[in-house]
Amino acid sequence: MSAPRSSASNALAPATALQALAPGERPLSAAARAFNLQLTRVDKLKAQLDELDALGQSHRVERHRWLAPLRQRQQAQRRALALALEGHLQSQALSRAQQATATDALCALAQSLADEGHADMAALHDRHSRQTLAQKRQAEADAMRARLEAVLGESLATDGDPLSAQDVVREGLARWRAAREEAQARRQAKAEARKARQKPGARQVEAQAQAADADTQLRTLFRQLASALHPDREPDETERLRKTALMSEANTAYARKDLVTLMQIQLRAELADPAAVSRLADDRLAALTLLLKQQVAGLERERAARQGQLAAEFELPHGQVANANTLRQHLLTQVAALESTVAQLDQDLAQAEDTAGLKRWLNRQREAPRPVRADRDPDDYA
Repeated sequence: MSAPRSSASNALAPATALQALAPGERPLSAAARAFNLQLTRVDKLKAQLDELDALGQSHRVERHRWLAPLRQRQQAQRRALALALEGHLQSQALSRAQQATATDALCALAQSLADEGHADMAALHDRHSRQTLAQKRQAEADAMRARLEAVLGESLATDGDPLSAQDVVREGLARWRAAREEAQARRQAKAEARKARQKPGARQVEAQAQAADADTQLRTLFRQLASALHPDREPDETERLRKTALMSEANTAYARKDLVTLMQIQLRAELADPAAVSRLADDRLAALTLLLKQQVAGLERERAARQGQLAAEFELPHGQVANANTLRQHLLTQVAALESTVAQLDQDLAQAEDTAGLKRWLNRQREAPRPVRADRDPDDYA
């Protein structure tokens, strides 16, 4: 629910600049204090959204700086190990059991690399596997389709053609969302029917009247702006461009019921006295406060959504809220895990250099990797 970040928006004053001020020596009324409180909350939430944006941008850079060189090194090691295993399989120096273990390891490495886009690794996998990658993927898609059909209670078949894993996921999600939306619509219809049968109490009638008054005030403010800022009525080209930009902001703000931005535009266009809000009656302030509360609720939802997006993007453990500390700690955990994997692959490659070492390696596949510290500089991996 934040204001659009256009070049004109950069001139926006904070929401607290719109606060009601005490007239003379008299203290603020309760309605004015409530109005001012919501303006403060709007500013705080918008600042938090800006901080989350900045945090996401900086963490993307830091994450790439640490993880990219480690992942590149890991990828090169996996490729080298897969090719080394193929070389030993061609030598016929391994026992039948060791050949089976080596083949399984080679196919697992080649498949993971093929999934990352390495076509030559797909060919390597298919040379040594009883099932091609295409067959494996289709089998996985068929199994996934069967599970989804059991959950949905309906077939996902389309013209009898086999579905890929991506098709299965896409079709299954579409059917699940449709079923969920239909169930939500039924629940909402039942709730509205129950509400319609209930006789509203005095408090509910008052709340409805206040909400209607708030919408009326918002609509009136927007119409005043639209009348004053209509670009077609402005003969000066420069002023017409300025009014066009302001009117575009006003349209977006009105669609989102963004009272703060509409009032800010009103001040920027010099269409209102900055002290005018201080002269409003308490009932009008209460209606405006209701709009501000709705805007605050929208900003809180946006903040939660933004945190959820960051948590998903940076693969935070379930339930963790994205902030500078959780992102940093999780990055260190990821670096430590990758360093451990890279160190183990170094050992694996060293053992795979000769047949005797490879045989020992094949017989000790279940040994745990040695942990490695994550306190180095990422430039070490370049």
